[in-house]
Amino acid sequence: MNPVQINNVDHADLRVSPRAGAAFGDAANQALIFPAEFEDIQREFAIIFRHRENGLQAYALLGLDRDENLFLSDDYWTSRYVPASHQRGPFSIGMARAADHEIGEPMLHVDFDDTRVGDTAGLPLFLEHGGNTPYLDHITGVLRLLYEGIETAPAAYAALDEAALLTPVTLTVDVSEERRYTVPDVLVVDIEQLAALTGEPLERLHKSGVLRLAILAAASLGNVQQLIARKQTLLSQVG
Repeated sequence: MNPVQINNVDHADLRVSPRAGAAFGDAANQALIFPAEFEDIQREFAIIFRHRENGLQAYALLGLDRDENLFLSDDYWTSRYVPASHQRGPFSIGMARAADHEIGEPMLHVDFDDTRVGDTAGLPLFLEHGGNTPYLDHITGVLRLLYEGIETAPAAYAALDEAALLTPVTLTVDVSEERRYTVPDVLVVDIEQLAALTGEPLERLHKSGVLRLAILAAASLGNVQQLIARKQTLLSQVG
């Protein structure tokens, strides 16, 4: 990787392609997601949780086989929403350092080793007179969501766990009579526990916004059926 902080003087003519693809890490069966995108995610994908070394994390379920994204077709996504962790493309946030070596403001960087950077068929980052293009404004918003999500997600997911709203399961997905997939070691929102919330716990989760996350995550599980349909279509094409 070769992350470079960009500006409208040195990179006035820089173009970046927004294309996706397996070469850019999009062929994955799960995508890391954050609370601010749960509403968009739950319209397309099933939301699951996993225990990681740094605590609970949420993921959108994209496929059933290893390195399979059933919402990816060549170099573009077929879903109406793309998880922010994949929307960001070759862009990232780097922390600028002040003269006294204190950590300064987060700054936008782009990986010049990424083949999408410098693509003449790509989208410009800056307007003719130096302002941001809509594409760069969009990327800035995506990175802000990720940056803030890394800060706020741990407490939100811990609150779900403390309220006993997450239950460990092994997802069993039957694609056909002969083909069954299992997704082990995941947690999902327990709908019965969610319905049983009353009194102070219910009020606390509602005020904090965590209740809304739980409702969205629970509703998202119906998208497993869409995942099955996409897998069945793929198998019929290769069969």
